[in-house]
Amino acid sequence: MGKPPNVADVLAAFDRLVEVGVGRHTDVAAALAASGRAVTATDVHEREVPERVRFVVDDVTNPDPAVYADADAVYALNCPPELHRALLAVAEDADAACLFTTLGGDQPEVPVERRTVETGTLFVARTRN
Repeated sequence: MGKPPNVADVLAAFDRLVEVGVGRHTDVAAALAASGRAVTATDVHEREVPERVRFVVDDVTNPDPAVYADADAVYALNCPPELHRALLAVAEDADAACLFTTLGGDQPEVPVERRTVETGTLFVARTRN
């Protein structure tokens, strides 16, 4: 059995993605953009993002629906439990898939399917219809 895929490889199945809470960890967004995906990164604070990644200040708990409207997938890395429901809500409103990872032993606050990835577990809260 081969090693599990990395998160960027799994997310590369989608053409248009929004990363919620990008922070200073932009490697996944950069890898997706480099592979030709349209990536928008959001955060509650202004952040520097790699070339080809669009950045928007947005709070997933009080979102601007236009940011997510064209997304095929909405994802978050190291997403704290208190944001799981809000993340899923913006994905549902946009009819987008919803995927996330958590920090350490945090368990998902929404129903999920678990997918093993290189760094641990990728939680799939919603697939695209």
